[in-house]
Amino acid sequence: MKSRELGIAVIALLSVIMAGLPAAQGRGGSIPVAALPEQPWEYQTANAKIRVRVLTAGLENPWSLEFLSDASILITERNGRLRHFKDGVLSGPVPGLPAVVADNFISGLHDIKLHPNFARNRLVYWVYNKGDAPAPAPAATAPAGGGRGGRGGGTRTLTVARGVFDGTALTKVEDIIRMQGASTVSRMLFLPDGTLLVSTWGEPGQMAQDKMGLSGKILRYNDDGTIPKDNPFVGKEGYRPEIYTLGHRTPESLVWHEPTKTIWESEMGPNGGDEINIIKAGGNYGWPLVSLGRSYAGPYQPGGFQAEGMTAPVVNFVPSISTTGMTFYTGERFPAWKGDLFIGGVRYGEVPGTGRIQRIVFNSAMEETRRETLLEDKRWRIRDIRQGPDGLLYVITDERNGALLRIEPAD
Repeated sequence: MKSRELGIAVIALLSVIMAGLPAAQGRGGSIPVAALPEQPWEYQTANAKIRVRVLTAGLENPWSLEFLSDASILITERNGRLRHFKDGVLSGPVPGLPAVVADNFISGLHDIKLHPNFARNRLVYWVYNKGDAPAPAPAATAPAGGGRGGRGGGTRTLTVARGVFDGTALTKVEDIIRMQGASTVSRMLFLPDGTLLVSTWGEPGQMAQDKMGLSGKILRYNDDGTIPKDNPFVGKEGYRPEIYTLGHRTPESLVWHEPTKTIWESEMGPNGGDEINIIKAGGNYGWPLVSLGRSYAGPYQPGGFQAEGMTAPVVNFVPSISTTGMTFYTGERFPAWKGDLFIGGVRYGEVPGTGRIQRIVFNSAMEETRRETLLEDKRWRIRDIRQGPDGLLYVITDERNGALLRIEPAD
């Protein structure tokens, strides 16, 4: 079976398994997820007393958020809807988004980013699963339709699109990158040179090490979808020229660290072994040849923890937190947190209903020194966290009744 076909088969199997489980339930047991409070609530953290406020609920499995120049927020929902939160009001679905395939628990609409010159060109980029022509089916057994937001029955292609956002709708929408054969789920990052990084999942099998495949990679493009001539493998026989780095399992975040001029990436391990990497052009990050994680059945991944030629992570999570979005705090509202990394997680130690945020502190050499957990008592699946233009932290919870939260000083 080809790696792409195997990947689709595994995703389909996981979807069936997940569909048969109650909410927040699994072999490891579960903990009831807290209801959304009607009023703000406060915590005393190690360095600051904070207040957490629900800005809006009614989001269905939100995936990513992006701030506009007027401090309003675009929010993607995995089911294929884009929402606009402005002046305290959550919009309905923003018109103009193309059809999205969201027929299992991971495919759908994912990351969203503004073009670096958004103030001038109003261009917004998003990554989603696009449906190709469905395979023919006998009339008596043909499905009536796919999952929410898209079609089923055919293949799905990971796609980057862009369009002009006028404040109410998307226009001039076009697909600029179609990653045939790439596994689903993706994050993006515009680099200071204007090029665009796009990540892809690297499960199952050896897809992440396939130098002619696009799964388990971080890919680099120009803002129009063409391939930069200075990519590390351009002109190298046996490599796809889009590849920037390889050997990734499930890249869940890409952020730029301005003080060190480096790219940071978060990645889910299998069962433990979540990691944070500093991304360098041409690097091989090891999956599935090396990992600190165990297989879901219990044994460690074969190949050991490190190997020559493989880049080791700078932060490990054992047990895992199922890492998601992250951000470096650079604002003034929380002086004690300046320079710290905040990262979301959807479950701790593979137990459903145990989501949280972790704050990671580094020394001047960017070596980890300590961690602190936030919102552990609420147990929500934290999908993304960003710093707003006001210096506060904004969080989205990946729930059926998902919410946009704001973390602010209690005083």
